[in-house]
Parts: sequence; structure tokens; C-alpha cells
Amino acid sequence: MSQNLRRIVTGHDAHGKSIIELDEGPAKELEANGSGLFEIWLTKGLPASDNQMFRDYIAEEDLALCPPEGAIKVRWFMVPPEDPNASDEDKEAAAAFGFAAIQAEHARVDTSRHPMMHKTKSVDYIIIVKGEVDMLLDQGEAKSLKPGDVVIQRGTNHAWVNHGKEPALLIAVLADAEV
Repeated sequence: MSQNLRRIVTGHDAHGKSIIELDEGPAKELEANGSGLFEIWLTKGLPASDNQMFRDYIAEEDLALCPPEGAIKVRWFMVPPEDPNASDEDKEAAAAFGFAAIQAEHARVDTSRHPMMHKTKSVDYIIIVKGEVDMLLDQGEAKSLKPGDVVIQRGTNHAWVNHGKEPALLIAVLADAEV
């Protein structure tokens, strides 16, 4: 999947002229069981500076669900179709493994509705790019989402569930937030 993902980062040369600083795939990636995180960019501190020396901070960071304090993280993420034959125990084991791999065991505050439920200390801007996915919250019916839909996830407990036949690709912009 990551071979189809490309990030292009612009900057300035020594004379202040616009140039391409980076043109390549994700800085970091984690794929398992059809799901995946593919890191695009990390902005440390606001307001962001566009005059500083080029530095690919996301490539220097350990893979983690949440952005560092005071930062904004951008990534692609993939939600695979749910396996209707997987047992509840298998789903729980896969969720526990996945969240541990991205330093986010603490984000699983209430998984009673679905094993992928999690809550982050961030405001997330989620854009559905390909496929369809349902957003589960603590209360109410699942909200079906399709390409072009945008969700502003404001630190709520949630899960992304794919009841379709193909993986869904989403983009997330995660801004560190106060709780």
C-alpha cells in the first residue's frame, strides 16, 4: 500500500526561491493484518515556521498514535474490512497488539462497544479518501462515511469499522489538545 502514497514537501533555497525539499513515500509505516499507519509530517509548535532549515521531524520520532505535546501530526491510515469469522478474542488480541505497537495502550479507555475503541488527547481532522468506513462513538448509531466526508474528532472515544469488502484509506491531521 505505501508504494502508492507520496509526500512532497516544499521549502526555500539559499536565495529564498521555492524548491522541493522532499519527494518520497511515508516517513514511517506500520502495517499489520490489513491495517496500517503511514506517517506524513510533524509540525512542532505553533505558529509553524516556514523559514527554518528543512527537518523531517516525523522521520526522527518513534511511531506513536498521538502527536507530541504542542505538535500537529499528519498521516494516512488504512482500515481493513472486518473479518466476520474472527472471534471476539481474536479481535481483542489484534486491537491490543495494534495499540501497543503505536504506544497507545492508554488510549483504550472503554472498549465495551468495539475492541478498536480509543480516545486520544488531540483534535483530529479525518478525511475519507477511499472506501467506506463506519465511525462508532459511545452513544448512538454508527455513522457511515464515504470519500470526501470529513470528521472533526474532538477527543472522543471512537472506532473506525469497515463493513465493506475493500480497505478504506483515510488521512488524519492530529493536533495536540488540552484535556
